[in-house]
Amino acid sequence: MKLRLDNALLTKASLIAGDIVALLTAFILGRTANWAYDHTFGEAFFGWWDERGQIRLALFSLVIVVAVGWCWSVGHYSRRKPFWDELRETLRILVMVAAIDVALVFLGKWQFSRLWLLATWLLAFVLAPTVRVLVKRLLLRIGRWRRPTVIVGAGNNAREAYAALCSEPLMGFDVVAFLALPGEAVPASWTQPAPVVTVNDDIVAWLESRGMPHVVVALDSLQEQQLLIQRLSLRYADLNVIPSIRGLPLLGMEMTHFFSHEVLMLRVRNNLARRAPQLLKRLFDIAGSTALLVLLAPFFATIAWRIRRDGGRTFYAHGRVGRHGKPFNCYKFRSMISNADTVLAELLANDPAARAEWERDFKLKNDPRVTPVGAFLRKTSLDELPQLWNVLKGEMSLVGPRPIVTEELVRYHDQVGYYLEARPGMTGLWQISGRNDIDYGDRVNLDAWYVKNWSLWYDIVILLKTVKVVLGKSGAY
Repeated sequence: MKLRLDNALLTKASLIAGDIVALLTAFILGRTANWAYDHTFGEAFFGWWDERGQIRLALFSLVIVVAVGWCWSVGHYSRRKPFWDELRETLRILVMVAAIDVALVFLGKWQFSRLWLLATWLLAFVLAPTVRVLVKRLLLRIGRWRRPTVIVGAGNNAREAYAALCSEPLMGFDVVAFLALPGEAVPASWTQPAPVVTVNDDIVAWLESRGMPHVVVALDSLQEQQLLIQRLSLRYADLNVIPSIRGLPLLGMEMTHFFSHEVLMLRVRNNLARRAPQLLKRLFDIAGSTALLVLLAPFFATIAWRIRRDGGRTFYAHGRVGRHGKPFNCYKFRSMISNADTVLAELLANDPAARAEWERDFKLKNDPRVTPVGAFLRKTSLDELPQLWNVLKGEMSLVGPRPIVTEELVRYHDQVGYYLEARPGMTGLWQISGRNDIDYGDRVNLDAWYVKNWSLWYDIVILLKTVKVVLGKSGAY
């Protein structure tokens, strides 16, 4: 127990020290940039320690204390959170403490450089999250942030829980075993990445004999979870529960409990069904598509010229199903030969393997219709840039479900309503999750998850991840 306590103190101290170092570095570099602007680089690192600099450092030290205290209060040094959720909270905290810093400077009527303030906080927004990640990776490397974890359950919910934990390596959960309760069925198709142990005796005694590893309860039965949590909570001050509630909108879900009653009420919100989020998303689309159309205009002209050299039209419009089932023409740079429809019909009629692939995915990996320049455009996803015009017109969104043709609607089954609720996107969850390398059922589930759990922050995350995927050219053809 003492070893575990020492390890917790070390990790907290390391994360706090990392945040302090990041903010102080941003402060010093911000002052250096200001001094270099007014003087010379030779004086930049040594010439700013005057009375005004000392006052500014004292104020900034107060701001650092507020920032660290705020991060402590939301659990950044003790609870393990998914990377993008923690990053959103971190940036929000930095915005608030930056506002406090600016207020202290201007209300105190001290004559400090605006460049110093601006440079400091721009650097802080980059350095604080970066140093946090580096500290966690260092702690993982030396084994301090890694947390031995046992998943209670061996069914489908446990499998999904394991996949979710593995997708967030910086959380440090190291799954060492799955605990199956007596009579619990293990899916035959699942190759377990860790040993599955059936505990017929006292589960608490089994955990104690293994040094009390962290516990994640992920049973398929809610009734079994309830009984087990009652027993474990008497010995564990901190455990995680992953209830089997798939299909519900999770983002923005609020939990309410009633005094003296064992009743838990969940408030579920579908953000894209509300007017304010719809307006916010549309404004984001207009601003983003307008800026990109202006910035990429020379690039558009170069691609159009290259396509025209091969003869035929520059753009290609294909009918897709839009929001509320309204059809629209989805624009792309032409990547196929002029008689593509005829070639496809002949191929599907004469090649059973190609016909089966087309019926399964509505795509062909080795498509004979694609031109040489078209293959490059598809591999880099540059063929989809004209869809920015669809976004500006309101037919598509920067981020959303994959645009589909009418024949594909039947494949969405009972989740088709989610697809029709949102504008199709230039990019989306399926593009950053394997693109054409994932099967159709997974695409449908990803599209539905996106609509159910929409937030502007997730749109930004998906756009950032899309850049990485496109540069890596993974899953594109």
